[in-house]
Amino acid sequence: MVATQILAERQAAGRKARERAKRSRHAEIGNTKRDPIELLEASSAGRVEALVPLRYGRMSLSPFTFFRGTAIIQAHDLAGTVNSGIAFPICGDAHLMNFGGFATPERQLVFDLNDFDEVAPGPWEWDLKRLVGSFAVAGEHMGFGRGAIGEFVWSAVHEYTERMREYSQYSSLDLWHEIISFERMMELAKTEEGRSLLARTSKKAATRTHESVLAKMATQQNGKWTIQDAPPALFHPTGPNSLLGKESNWTDTEAWQGKLARAFDAYLDTLPADRRLLIDQYELHDIAFKVVGVGSVGTFCLVMLFVDSHGTPLFLQVKEARPSVIARYFDAKAHDHQGQRVVVGQRLLQAASDSFLGWTSGPAGRNFYFRQLRDMKVSAEVERMNATIMQGYARICGWALARAHAKASGKAIEIAAYLGSGERMAEALTGYAMACAAQNEADYKAFMSACRSGRLQARSDEDMAADFRI
Repeated sequence: MVATQILAERQAAGRKARERAKRSRHAEIGNTKRDPIELLEASSAGRVEALVPLRYGRMSLSPFTFFRGTAIIQAHDLAGTVNSGIAFPICGDAHLMNFGGFATPERQLVFDLNDFDEVAPGPWEWDLKRLVGSFAVAGEHMGFGRGAIGEFVWSAVHEYTERMREYSQYSSLDLWHEIISFERMMELAKTEEGRSLLARTSKKAATRTHESVLAKMATQQNGKWTIQDAPPALFHPTGPNSLLGKESNWTDTEAWQGKLARAFDAYLDTLPADRRLLIDQYELHDIAFKVVGVGSVGTFCLVMLFVDSHGTPLFLQVKEARPSVIARYFDAKAHDHQGQRVVVGQRLLQAASDSFLGWTSGPAGRNFYFRQLRDMKVSAEVERMNATIMQGYARICGWALARAHAKASGKAIEIAAYLGSGERMAEALTGYAMACAAQNEADYKAFMSACRSGRLQARSDEDMAADFRI
């Protein structure tokens, strides 16, 4: 069969998918007849009990922080909507704060998706809906009007559409090598303000190294570096500031000769041989428990501090991988190892992934994945953006999401054909985003009511830190 015929058949398949899911129906918000508190409680099961109030405390700051911690609620609702029938491993939590800059192994600063805890096979439009919903929620929180928010959504959807159309012309290998560098973004920025912001962000990224973390997080005594406790966000698992409880005090630096040494060896087996040899050049100095993000609060997360013979540090983050909320609500084959699911999904969706990305199984049957704690990683300071910068950021996120989907799926041709000009999808998703923000506001009010009534306990970082002050 000649290439032109294959291309035509794939385009026809994409257009035919509109029969399954008319583009106008993507305005539907889905199944909202549920108790959001029950869903939150389900997602908190199995987390460190003492840290669940901190999770709720961070979520309580605003409707936007609440949205960031409730991927389970949106996934539940989306399960009640039509879908295109084009499914593959999606990010699963592609809100606007889960994009950012980081360094490739070649030390090039790139922009991409950077959180894959929920990665799993699902409809590609679920990622796009998570993205536009986040712009609507954040936009309302920042005081933008409906007109401006509509422009953010329109920009993200049209950029996604235009890039997907472009990627539908790429060869498989060219698409695999496609990367969104900061240099490219600066060249394509539509305003001088945008170019200036990218330049400042690039400069900031250069300072966010393992060495900079070492100076902030650890102290040296007798040639050994020790991570300093800063509870509730950072503490030694078996130390006096631990929040894990006796039943969970299963790790410290000394215990590394036992269960954790075996878990680390299993992680090394998931790395290429050259990375294993590289890690062999480092000595473990300390291990601490670190509380991260909003949605991940209460899951097990360790920071390992290694130092080489030159005194140069390497921080590895060991993060618990729990079952994806996408897998819970979309009928797809479950992955046997959640850490492997995250790593494989990240490698598939990202243009370039962390050199130390790998997975292992830990005590109590928990699954984990490894990555560097900080390697020129930077995130957007969304709450400081004006409307022009926010719209530009929406375009960049739409571009990055299209690139990730095109690479991961190999179905850019079908998706581009389904989208067409993008006008109908942009109109539908604008309606969806506004409805999503309204539903999120209602869920947030129910959440805050549950916190006030005592059904849920919410505590701030400051409140919990006060427990450790003398």
